[in-house]
Amino acid sequence: MSAVPGLVLGSARFVDTGFDRHYHLDFHIGFVTEGIQRHRSKGESFLLGPGRIALMPPGEIHDGVSEGGGAYTLKTFRLSQALVASITEEISGRPRGLELAGMLLENRGLVGNLRGLHDAMQQAVGPGSLAVQTQWITLFEGLLRQSRTILPETIPGSLSALQWSRVRDYCFSHIGERITLDDLAGLCGLGRFPFLKQFKRTVGMTPHAWLLRLRLERACGLLSRSGQPIIDVAHAVGFYDQSHFNRAFRQAFGVAPSRYRT
Repeated sequence: MSAVPGLVLGSARFVDTGFDRHYHLDFHIGFVTEGIQRHRSKGESFLLGPGRIALMPPGEIHDGVSEGGGAYTLKTFRLSQALVASITEEISGRPRGLELAGMLLENRGLVGNLRGLHDAMQQAVGPGSLAVQTQWITLFEGLLRQSRTILPETIPGSLSALQWSRVRDYCFSHIGERITLDDLAGLCGLGRFPFLKQFKRTVGMTPHAWLLRLRLERACGLLSRSGQPIIDVAHAVGFYDQSHFNRAFRQAFGVAPSRYRT
C-alpha cells in the first residue's frame, strides 16, 4: 500500500525466472534496481535495466524474464485508472481521458527520484506526508512530460501577499502537527499543482523544504533554551520519530541534536 489512495507499491526479486504473459487492469510504472529484465510486449522485446522506466497501460499483454540468467529486482507503482485520470486532470488543468501509453523511457535522474519516492512511501514516515505528496505530483508531472502524454498546465504568477501570509502563519501555529499539501493549497484557494508552482516561485523552495527548515530552526531554539529530552523536542516541531529528526538535523547543521545543545 501507499500514502496515496489508488496507488499500490510492489517490489520483487526474481532469480533465474520471471513471469508468464499476462496483463493488468490498471497502470504500472516499473523500473529495475538490480540486474536486467528482458521485457516483451506488442511483439517487441527490450531490456529494462538501470536508468530505464517501463510504462504499462491496462490490458497490454506482456512478460518478463531475467536477461542472461541472473537475478533482478523489479519495483512498481500500480495506479488505478481513477487515480491516473485524477492526477492527469490536476496537472493538465482540464479533464482528460486515460492516455498513459505503453513505452520505455530512459532517464537515470527520474529513475533515482522514483526509487526514492518508492522507498519513502514504503517507510510511511508520519511527517513525510507533505514531502511524499510533493514528490508524487512532481514526479508524475515529469513522467507525463517525458512520455509526451499531456502538456502540463502553465501556471503563471506567484502567491499573493495574503496567500503567503496565510500559509506562513498556519505553519507557525501548527508546526507540531501533520501538515499536508491539501491543507496549504486550500488556504490559498488553489489546487495542489498550481500551489506547488506558485509557492516555489514565491519562496524559492518547495513547501516541504521550507517547512522542514522551519521545524529545524524551531528545534534549535528549543534545544538551546530548554532541557527537554530530544524526543520531546522532535515531537514538538512535528517529527514523529527521533531517528528521522536526528538525520534531518545533522544534514542541516552538521551536528547531532545532542551535540548542538552542549
